[in-house]
Amino acid sequence: MADNKDDEILGKAYDSKLMKRLLFYIRPYKKYMVLAIILNIIVAALGPLRPYLTKIAVDDYIFHKNYMGLLWIVLGLFAVLIFQSFMQYLLTYYTQYLGQRTILDLRHQLFAHTQRLAARFFDKTPIGRIVTRVTNDIESLNELFSSGIIMVFSDVFIVIWIFGFMFFLDWKLSLVALSVLPILFYGTFLFRKKVRESYRDVRFHLARLNSYMQEHVTGMSIIQIFHKQKEEYKDFSNINADHKKANIDSIFYYAVFYPGVELLSSIAIALIVWYGGGEVVQKNIQLGVLFAFIQYTEMFFRPIRDLSEKYNIMQTAMASSERIFKLLDDDTMIHNPAQPLPLTDLQGAIEFKNVTFAYNEPDYVLKNISFKIEPGQTVAIVGATGAGKTSIINILTRFYDISSGEILVDGIDIRKVDKKELRKYISIVLQDVFLFSGSIKSNISMNNPEIADEDIYRASRLVGADKFIQQLPLQYNEEVKERGATLSVGQKQLISFARALAYDPRILILDEATSSVDTDTEQLIQQAIEELLKGRTAIVIAHRLSTIQNADTIIVLHKGEIKEMGNHQELLAKRGIYYKLYQLQYKDQERIKST
Repeated sequence: MADNKDDEILGKAYDSKLMKRLLFYIRPYKKYMVLAIILNIIVAALGPLRPYLTKIAVDDYIFHKNYMGLLWIVLGLFAVLIFQSFMQYLLTYYTQYLGQRTILDLRHQLFAHTQRLAARFFDKTPIGRIVTRVTNDIESLNELFSSGIIMVFSDVFIVIWIFGFMFFLDWKLSLVALSVLPILFYGTFLFRKKVRESYRDVRFHLARLNSYMQEHVTGMSIIQIFHKQKEEYKDFSNINADHKKANIDSIFYYAVFYPGVELLSSIAIALIVWYGGGEVVQKNIQLGVLFAFIQYTEMFFRPIRDLSEKYNIMQTAMASSERIFKLLDDDTMIHNPAQPLPLTDLQGAIEFKNVTFAYNEPDYVLKNISFKIEPGQTVAIVGATGAGKTSIINILTRFYDISSGEILVDGIDIRKVDKKELRKYISIVLQDVFLFSGSIKSNISMNNPEIADEDIYRASRLVGADKFIQQLPLQYNEEVKERGATLSVGQKQLISFARALAYDPRILILDEATSSVDTDTEQLIQQAIEELLKGRTAIVIAHRLSTIQNADTIIVLHKGEIKEMGNHQELLAKRGIYYKLYQLQYKDQERIKST
């Protein structure tokens, strides 16, 4: 439930601070905004013009049997309708254009900002919430820009024009027609209040529904393994029923409000017929004025209904904009220095000096870590789960910043260089491989135009990935489904190896990179790695100690501290933590062989 709190935000139907920020995105297209307002004024005037022309037709031509004049009035009405349709087309086109261009820019900014956020932000923020910000919430703002702000102007202008024409024709009859307004305003106030409450309930239950769906679709295999389909279906049905009830409650208020407005409209027309008819009989007003007022009264209540709908659009947009700006204002970033030092012709020397790090202080996962790696050396890091192995990679690549100490690359503190420049020299192969929808080729090159096809083919051959790729129908152009669903775990791992090597890195990081492949594939990768690591600095994290015996240095971590350091033979001779880990794995392997 806590994850849904942001989705329950309602806020005001109009917030001046939020609107000021939103108008900033319209500024580049202000000429279209001005044009839309002008078109609004014209379109709003053309509607009330028709009843006035009807009044002229009745009083000046029909009453005097002037058929030629009546013909001209009919042609005039027809011309007004055509011109109004054309103006309405332009208004709709430019308001939609304004809305689409504005949300295009805002969505670009939001996505770009999300890409700059640090890994710490994604640790605490559900993915579904971020997707909702970039999709649903942005789309709510599209309704605001294309159907909200501009069309509110339209409704207001229509009401103003109707008032103008009515009071110009007869102010007494105008007051009679508008006598129902106090009841209308009170009903609108109640409607807004009730709809606001029901809207909060709808959003709350929708957030529950989305969260439940996202979690349970992701974990569908677990549900099926443990035969929990019926129980989960029952829970989903209850959440879905709550969502349905909230929507029905919301519809109830609309079902009461709109007929209520129609009833008031009918009462106003009845009052006009009663009072205006008497004035016509007494010849105080002309019959055409009565016709015009009946039409004006019908027209007057339409924008009132529309304004009630616009209230919901505005409220939704304000709530969405508040959530969007909350994300845009999030400064959970790894900032580059104001004047970054150049990092050219990197050799690959790495040094940790008294490094301390915590994801959440004061729970330090690394404590006073110091070690040095010479260019071209291979260093392995071992230790129990939670010892801090992956954290070393996270801070070396500046996914996180350290609490104290220094990390030097070629003698330069990595906090003094541009993150992009630093990461350009580093490639990583993780245990949990992520592949994007596209082709095998695009997943290896990451669509980098600087990586030629030959580089892709060479990297694939070196890690042995070309053997299975060549057997695919489209080979390197074979489509990769979401998260590589059509490939085996080992195949995905090989592609990730080829991806890392295609960039020809100076520093290569392998985080449990061979844990998901079979023995034959592992041997193939080990042969390729031995050749590839020549001239490169490598950091290898591994649970299988058999894969790191040839490392120049092995660092043993325990509870965030370095307990041992040396090569394979030296650490075995110490008979410490590494020796115990090696003995445990050796005994496990012997037991497996014997069975």
